[in-house]
Amino acid sequence: MSTRREFIKNAAIAATAVAVAPLVETACAQTTKKMKVLMINGSPHQNGNTATALQEAANQLKENGIDSEIVWIGMSPVHGCIACGRCRADGKCIFDDDICNQVAVKMQECDALIVGSPVYYGQPNGAVLAIVQRLCYSAGGALSGKPAAAFAVCRRGGATASFQTMNMPFMMMNMPVVTSQYWNIGYGQSQGQVAEDAEGMQTMRTLANNMAALLKATGGKPMPGPSDRPVFTNFIK
Repeated sequence: MSTRREFIKNAAIAATAVAVAPLVETACAQTTKKMKVLMINGSPHQNGNTATALQEAANQLKENGIDSEIVWIGMSPVHGCIACGRCRADGKCIFDDDICNQVAVKMQECDALIVGSPVYYGQPNGAVLAIVQRLCYSAGGALSGKPAAAFAVCRRGGATASFQTMNMPFMMMNMPVVTSQYWNIGYGQSQGQVAEDAEGMQTMRTLANNMAALLKATGGKPMPGPSDRPVFTNFIK
């Protein structure tokens, strides 16, 4: 009789192990998900100061076990949004001859975003602003709720205004803005000179550490959106 009981007990244990194994594998896959940050180099110079600062953040993300990819906007013309609304029907921006739609596809697979830009006349590069604006409208689902940060590099002034400008879309897209030890700005004129800005480089590393910590804390899951249907009002009604 005891032998029969032992047989039934062992069979039950084995059946439970078989049933639980897929659940354990799924849980492990979720906890070991390799997270990735997409970075946009909004400078016409592929290896300039903006790229140098972004690479500093990329290196620090790697130290934290987070992957990253730097996408350069290039030197070709970039379209501004013409408010045609076609993206709502087509699922992508109507202009398919620049990098915007390519970035949108990459962003679908990434868990966070960092946008870097040089300062032109106290403002970010117009080309990267156009790309971000079109991304928000045509590919908002790929951005919404994901952590984001901006970085501005200048010769002398205008970095804080540019930094603030680049953060505005993130807040409208329910994207948690990741902070650092200071505003994310750097100083440099000639190629790569921003690397000599010790505080600026440390700020980028701290930003990367904070972004990695947030991604790990959330498991890469985007922040929740509005609890009910979004309400849009203006000053007329």
